Amino acid sequence: MNESLLRELVPAVIGVLVRRGADFASAEDAVQEALIRALRVWPDDPPRDPKAWLVAAAWHKFVDAARAEASRRGREVAVQVEPPAGPAPETDDTLRLYFLCAHPALAPASAVALTLRAVGGLTTRQIASAYLVPEATMAQRISRAKRRIDGEPLDRPGDLATVLRVLYLVFNEGYSGDVDLAAEAIRLTRQLAALTDAPEVAGLLALMLLHHARRASRTGPGGRLVPLGSQDRTLWDTALIAEGVAILQAALARDQLGQYQAQAAIAALHADARTPESTDWVQIVEWYDELLPLSGDSPVVRLNRAVAVGEADGPRAGLAALSHVDPDVPRHAAAAAYLHERAGDAERAAELYAAAARLATSVPERDHLTREAARVRHP
Repeated sequence: MNESLLRELVPAVIGVLVRRGADFASAEDAVQEALIRALRVWPDDPPRDPKAWLVAAAWHKFVDAARAEASRRGREVAVQVEPPAGPAPETDDTLRLYFLCAHPALAPASAVALTLRAVGGLTTRQIASAYLVPEATMAQRISRAKRRIDGEPLDRPGDLATVLRVLYLVFNEGYSGDVDLAAEAIRLTRQLAALTDAPEVAGLLALMLLHHARRASRTGPGGRLVPLGSQDRTLWDTALIAEGVAILQAALARDQLGQYQAQAAIAALHADARTPESTDWVQIVEWYDELLPLSGDSPVVRLNRAVAVGEADGPRAGLAALSHVDPDVPRHAAAAAYLHERAGDAERAAELYAAAARLATSVPERDHLTREAARVRHP
């Protein structure tokens, strides 16, 4: 049983049902029912045309549900019972489904869940496990999202920036539960890159690959957080780095710079350095200067730029740049602590590391910052 093939077929099959007149929510439910049947039937009786089989099975599920609803309401529902003969059409609706699931009316969490369900082909249980919430809670979230976009035409132009933002949200969830969301986001972004030649899609894919290449070195024994400068670079995946750099170079050659390409360029410079000391911080600062206007002068980008300035021009210059960043920006105290330590002010650095630990949003980050405070106090 090729489960990856099933997941790849999901958006195309949903698209076929919607074009035949099914609403999105009913189509998505019918396809999930068809997938359950496929998992039960295919191992013993594999179909010659998996897509056509799924379309037929899902259409019958939809018709059965429509008939049941018609009986309940005491009226007829005008649907054609049998699907057209022959193989399923080759029209690819995946890109349209990306845009539909990333509808601007949806909250980010709902858009992510719907994308994983309708485009990624994950079950509600898998998505709930990944986000560490009860399955019933995730089912309600997905149902509300489907109701919210019910009636939206499948061919309505979508906002690519929203789609990319949703995919990046999925990627940043990393690994939790029994689903590797980082790997799933890369799979979906590869799929999107095959459907459109937009440079920013390639930029996002390159960014994901370059970050994912360092994954094995980010944590130590017991889940201990390992910062970039202390990571074992022999654990980095050189094949992923090479692929990410090649994709990025092709995107940059289009001369349509976007924020994901700029972020990927920064990640590539980190990946290219064999030692922390050989990192080209001057060029990284230059890329942050490119990224700032592309990100709408993001405070987070300004904070990261200040740290890069501290590496390129010295900690005092970094602190001067950091003084222009709102102190309420996440990880501001941690960045200030690092720069003060580099400047030789151990007492202030220890205070700031302790303050950053109190503001940490995860246990590994809190523990890491607490250790940093203790290390600076007692070298």
